[in-house]
Amino acid sequence: MTFRPVTSLSQAQPTLEGAGVHLHRAFGFNDPELSDPFLLLDDFRNDAPHLYEKGFPWHPHRGIETITYVLEGTVEHSDSLGNTGRLGPGSVQWMTAGSGILHQEMPQGNARGQMHGFQLWANLPSSLKMTAPRYQDIGQSDIETMVDDDGTSVRIITGKFWGKTGPVDGVAADPLFLDVSIPPNTRKVLPVDTYANAMAYIFAGAGKFRDASTPMGIKVEKEFAGQELHLRDMSGDRTLVRFGTGDQIEVQAGPEGMRFLLISGKPIKEPVAWHGPVVMNTRAELQQAFRELNEGSFIKTGASGL
Repeated sequence: MTFRPVTSLSQAQPTLEGAGVHLHRAFGFNDPELSDPFLLLDDFRNDAPHLYEKGFPWHPHRGIETITYVLEGTVEHSDSLGNTGRLGPGSVQWMTAGSGILHQEMPQGNARGQMHGFQLWANLPSSLKMTAPRYQDIGQSDIETMVDDDGTSVRIITGKFWGKTGPVDGVAADPLFLDVSIPPNTRKVLPVDTYANAMAYIFAGAGKFRDASTPMGIKVEKEFAGQELHLRDMSGDRTLVRFGTGDQIEVQAGPEGMRFLLISGKPIKEPVAWHGPVVMNTRAELQQAFRELNEGSFIKTGASGL
């Protein structure tokens, strides 16, 4: 057994998307090889409706899969194939855009105005770029939560973990997508596929991810007695942690506990041509996609959304 070392830590950056949704982007629109097979991770979390209520009006996708995970509030969606739905707290939508789809996602806060969710983009290999679009809408009750003896709980959205398999299936990247909660001051070792690209995104509490011996944390500047100190602090809210190779991840939760997404997938290792919501393998394919969008032939006849 080998522990995965921490290779980098970074903070999610404020970003505007859709019709004016204020969110934080953990990664995306940089070197796609860093996160292969994943392209982008957004954290949309707000308590003020005016910061999210305009939502994500009609827009296209081709060549990717989008994974929406809602914690608070709801997201109503509809698409060009006639599908409609409503994602509530704890539910997941895994959309395979494939050959092309037009859809919209409109968030609504809970009774207190709170909206919180994530959207992850996963790339599709060239052999599946033009597959028929598909939805998997998974309700809260369909996602199993495993609780270990020390109180660690894991919601298994997709992939195999602790002998259980998540409800989302047939995803090209064969990913692991977990929502992990670790109790205060608890050390935990979690298994991860040796050959998968792995990362963790912390969204509550704080803690330290370790390699075999040395704790790692965000390097921060703090002032003490009139002097600036450079030190490594515990990784906390909106921290993205990337890992090197190995088959285990070790984490030490802080005094308030820790909650994070653990995401891993096998790299596709193919060229990426990416512009906005369309991700292909070559620039010519990208240009064709936008030409079809302008000409009205983007949606393929006979495609089925479910």
